Amino acid sequence: MNSPAPALLHSAFYAFVDLPDPAGVVAELRRISQGVLGSILVATEGVNGAVAGPSTEVQAFEQALRSPGFCDGVFAAMVFKHSQALTPPFGRMVVNLKPEIVALGKPEVRAAAPDASHLSPQAWRALLAEPDVVLLDNRNRFEHRLGHFVGTPSPPVGNFREFADHVEAMAPQWRAERRKVAMYCTGGIRCEKTGAWMQSLGLETYQLQGGILNYFAQMPDAERDWVGECYVFDRRVALDTHLSETATTAEQVYDPSQPDEAWRLARALRLDQLDDDPST
Repeated sequence: MNSPAPALLHSAFYAFVDLPDPAGVVAELRRISQGVLGSILVATEGVNGAVAGPSTEVQAFEQALRSPGFCDGVFAAMVFKHSQALTPPFGRMVVNLKPEIVALGKPEVRAAAPDASHLSPQAWRALLAEPDVVLLDNRNRFEHRLGHFVGTPSPPVGNFREFADHVEAMAPQWRAERRKVAMYCTGGIRCEKTGAWMQSLGLETYQLQGGILNYFAQMPDAERDWVGECYVFDRRVALDTHLSETATTAEQVYDPSQPDEAWRLARALRLDQLDDDPST
């Protein structure tokens, strides 16, 4: 009888920091990531990525990234979100230089430092119970369709790059009604990029600190507030509220009749080509 495959450790991370030499950071990341597989994006605004492998190798990578000797210690405070994986999440290690680590299409927007608008999972649950809160899913339609917080309408965007247009169209109404806007995304990074921009539009905006994955990690009864599963941009496809991968397949996630989803399905099925932006 064959023994089950050992679980791999998946580690997701990001940091908005000024990087004067992003190409140099790319080279250093390639150097320290020899024992893991994954996808990392680097831009002048910071890094965004995920890696996976045996726990000892992942921990060695994290330690190297946070060490004082790596880029003068700029990532010393990096936070890593962990989950287990039976399916190897990635087929290779890719580190890419990009104009943005989150493709909002507004490179002039700078993520703000964490403040009172960043809500802990416990505070987020309390906000969900308030009346007249605008729940904003800061993801794509197919992600929402697979799972979302109770009461959240489907985002009217096929791609995150369309998110800004939707917010700009709705902002006058939300301001006039003086409504709080509570937004969330998978790991928190999309909200980091859009939160400061939305506040500049005069919106009272709040975001779930650490995103859905942090909510699942911190709230043992997350299923009280969540319907379905959470899509993740790797070979595991989806996680349940206990951060365990499910049996959901890419074919069950995407609607091939929708042009903005057909190409995603084709990409997902190329399992050895997973070098795309993990935040799109």
